[in-house]
Amino acid sequence: MSDILTVKDLNFSWGDNEVLKGVDFSIKSNEVVSILGVNGAGKSTLIKCLNTILKPKEGTIKIITETDESPIASLVDVSSLDLVALSRVMSYVPQSVRTSFSMDVFDVVLLGRKPHIKWRISDDDRSKVSETLRYLNLEDFAFRKFDQISGGERQRVIIAKAIAQDPNLFLFDEPTSDLDLKNQIQIMKCIKKLIKDSESPKSALIAIHDINIAARYSDKIMLLDNGSVRAFGPPNEVLTEQNIADVFSVKSSVELTDEGYIRVVIYDEI
Repeated sequence: MSDILTVKDLNFSWGDNEVLKGVDFSIKSNEVVSILGVNGAGKSTLIKCLNTILKPKEGTIKIITETDESPIASLVDVSSLDLVALSRVMSYVPQSVRTSFSMDVFDVVLLGRKPHIKWRISDDDRSKVSETLRYLNLEDFAFRKFDQISGGERQRVIIAKAIAQDPNLFLFDEPTSDLDLKNQIQIMKCIKKLIKDSESPKSALIAIHDINIAARYSDKIMLLDNGSVRAFGPPNEVLTEQNIADVFSVKSSVELTDEGYIRVVIYDEI
């Protein structure tokens, strides 16, 4: 599988405070990668550097895309892309949704199609929105007002908007934080299925706090520790008792379930 995103020697600082230090990693096509780390480790900052909300002090970020010069997809520096071009290949779901759109849910999700709309909304755009609402079991919300639904329902709608955008790379910053346990699992299953079933290059990078959900639904885990990548690889290689102790300062046991997934049991702080 080819790389869909590459990050080389990424550094970011707030003044004299180094937040990201020499971050290097790549994501291949059709992979789900989760970022784990304590509060303040740099997870959200990393995601905001990737989508150009923040400008790194040093380093390169390249994403696979087609350009006017070449119809063949290749890795291009994100800093060379304008907002529309970047939005075609990358979507972003922030930690929390503060905006209260006085719009129907259908129209909020339709906003995700904006990078692809040239002159007017097409039947294909509307079909993509309807398909996405069905995929996330949101059909019954289609014509309800966004500002009149619950916080968890709003979060699911914003995730639907990102999916309707149909990018190569999804960036999710704690997408399950406002959801109950059932919906956390459903959303992660939907993201995993979307990535695995895609015939075109698609991947997802997810900042998340739940170690077991990350282990269950991720192809790879990034352990971010004080702005540096402590470990990166398959869950069974990254989520060791020693790594968990070093990064989270807790005692744990790591078990392999009958289904072949990693399960982490936390005992106490060190």
